[in-house]
Amino acid sequence: MTALLAVVIGILYGAGLYLVMRRSIVKLVLGLGLLTHAANLLIFTMGRVSRDGAPIVPPGAAELTAPYSDPVPQALVLTAIVISFGVQAFLLVLVKLAHRATGTDDLDALRSTDQ
Repeated sequence: MTALLAVVIGILYGAGLYLVMRRSIVKLVLGLGLLTHAANLLIFTMGRVSRDGAPIVPPGAAELTAPYSDPVPQALVLTAIVISFGVQAFLLVLVKLAHRATGTDDLDALRSTDQ
């Protein structure tokens, strides 16, 4: 399972970097989305994917019993998903406004409007 996730993470990073290096702003936003998904999967995989018990202390016990899942990577990924959603929504609004102002989504054409 970990090897499969490593391959998927590599594919997502490769596709994300490819899209980020394109000239279109829309492809740039999609590439950033793929990069965030790859980073989330990487964090989740580094936390060791397992189907162990929930990290809940049973009543009357002082600490957790041995087979339990680590909740920290899950919390980090959940936070990263929320933040990446907000960033992508903000970027899409910026792309829409830039396209409305310039009439293009080409990054080279947008550089010429700085002067």
